[in-house]
Amino acid sequence: MASTQQKLASAKATAAAASRERLRQTLPATVDLLQHRQADRIDDRDIDAYVGLNWLEWHGGGLRLTITGRNVCAQMAAPASTV
Repeated sequence: MASTQQKLASAKATAAAASRERLRQTLPATVDLLQHRQADRIDDRDIDAYVGLNWLEWHGGGLRLTITGRNVCAQMAAPASTV
């Protein structure tokens, strides 16, 4: 039987994965807001999370997409492969 600490760690990992997936799904819309100079419409916590994931970076007082962020967006735009 898993200890309380193991259960807590598992719950945190699950929450982190869900948060990362939500951010991945909303990244294209976030990029669109940045391109339209509407960064004020992006939640500050999401900005912090994107920067923490290295998907966005601060540059000259503004936010921009990183190479990693571009790759995430490209993966979102790619059609799902059929197996």
